[in-house]
Amino acid sequence: MDINYIHSLFLKCNSVSIDTRKIESNSLFVAIRGERFDANTFAKEALAKGASFVIIDDKSFYIDERTILVDDSLFALQELAKFHRIHLKLPIIALTGSNGKTTTKELIHAVLSMKYNTKATVGNLNNHIGVPLTLLSFNSETEIGIVEMGANHKKEIEFLCELAKPNYGYITNFGKAHLEGFGGVAGVIEGKSELYYYLADSDMLAFVNLEDPIQVERSKDLRSYSFGVNNEEADLQIKSVQANPFVEVCYSDVTISSHLIGLYNANNVNAAVAIGKYFGVDDLAVKEALESYIPENNRSQLILKGTNEIILDAYNANPSSMAVAIENFLQLEKPNKVIILGDMFELGDESQKEHVEIVKLLLNEKGVKCFFVGSDFYSNRISSPQFYFYDSFNAFSDFLKEKKIENSTILIKGSRGMALERTLEYLT
Repeated sequence: MDINYIHSLFLKCNSVSIDTRKIESNSLFVAIRGERFDANTFAKEALAKGASFVIIDDKSFYIDERTILVDDSLFALQELAKFHRIHLKLPIIALTGSNGKTTTKELIHAVLSMKYNTKATVGNLNNHIGVPLTLLSFNSETEIGIVEMGANHKKEIEFLCELAKPNYGYITNFGKAHLEGFGGVAGVIEGKSELYYYLADSDMLAFVNLEDPIQVERSKDLRSYSFGVNNEEADLQIKSVQANPFVEVCYSDVTISSHLIGLYNANNVNAAVAIGKYFGVDDLAVKEALESYIPENNRSQLILKGTNEIILDAYNANPSSMAVAIENFLQLEKPNKVIILGDMFELGDESQKEHVEIVKLLLNEKGVKCFFVGSDFYSNRISSPQFYFYDSFNAFSDFLKEKKIENSTILIKGSRGMALERTLEYLT
């Protein structure tokens, strides 16, 4: 495989695609084999739809000189991304963590875009395929790149760092996510810390939240730029944070009133402020960027529907994010509180214990109705007058058809596979 030659062809194209349904004119199509399909079979279709070149790894689908035959298309995509990243020589910020990665990435992007031509991971394309696609979206006009990195097992962040070669890094937190793949919380900490190891080996800089003792300990041998609330040791001192329900952050003489809900989002805002300050973004520009950001895609959205006020946080869930969402919701000064929780996935042997712990969090909360949806919660149900358990969403929706929830403040949270945003259809 001649990576120089492939890169020269890539530079003639406007974009890279791995999906013929989203093909663009003058693009490079990379045929990646999936569990249920072989994209080599779509090479001819990609050219017909406007691709200039296609990369395949099955010679039986060779078409003409527009076809680039390699041993492994996925490996070729990753090597092309690595080569392109070195070719561009731009500063890259890598971002990982158990919770809040995508929101924090969007906030940082918003802030840095006030001063720089900044490009960032689109959506949550943060794995071994998404990161290469993100890197290949950067071009000669990009001044700062932001790369979100997800992982569900050890060595994954290490691999993604070798592709992106970040100059800066930030870990949002170390929580109880993907416990099945990481083998427990200790595995999560070790896996996420692979970003720190890369930064240390490369003498690069970490952004550190001094409110997080694990971050402080794990980054102590790194060059760093820190932030913290009323912490004199911080490079950027945050004066105060509050959320009722929207996050408000004060630093220097600036007050930022965000559209993000919950104290658990305060650190995401603080990180964006700190990174903006490090890169010299003006305070008023930081304020404008963060106050203009509106969350979407079921991430901590405040929705008014009929007589109900709904906090929709149904994009994903794990024990850490669910616990802080509950704690934040309980401290809100709102009447008639209702909590609707869906199962948490990918917890492995810890699943039963973690679902029980979430239920116990609410056991002594009087006056709060709690609905638990999914087989994991149902199999670990606890008797309580304010608790309602349903083994499936269909069973829960049947209840909602008969018993309307009205005049309430409602938290909805669950793993993506539960798709609890469907609850909105039954709320008036």
